[in-house]
Amino acid sequence: MFLCYSMAKAVYKFLFIFGFVSLLHGGYSAAQHRRFIRITEQEYSTLPTDVFVQCLVSLIVTMYGVVHIVGDFREIRANIQLENKTWETAGNRPSFYIFSHRGRNLSPNYSACDGAYGN
Repeated sequence: MFLCYSMAKAVYKFLFIFGFVSLLHGGYSAAQHRRFIRITEQEYSTLPTDVFVQCLVSLIVTMYGVVHIVGDFREIRANIQLENKTWETAGNRPSFYIFSHRGRNLSPNYSACDGAYGN
C-alpha cells in the first residue's frame, strides 16, 4: 500500500514539474515570438496556435499535479464555528466600542467610562 501511494505521489510530482517546465517554455516561446514580430516590424495579432495550446495544456497539467500533491481538501463550513454562539456573542464587535465620543459634550451629566482613556 505504501509503495503504491509513494509511486502515485512521485507521478504527480513529475506531472507538476513537467507541466511547470513546459509552462515556462511556453512563456519563453511567447516572448521570443513577440520579439521576432517587433524586430521584423510586423503587426502583432495573436500568439501562434502551438504556443497557446502548449501554455494551456501545461497550465492544466500543472494544476492537476498540484491538486494531487497538496493532499485532501477539507470542507470550509462557517456554521460549525458559529454553532455554539448565541446571537449576543455573534453580534459582539469589540473593535467598534467607542469610549471617547461626543456624548459627554452633549450632556453635562454624562459620565460614562471617563477613566477608559485616562481622562
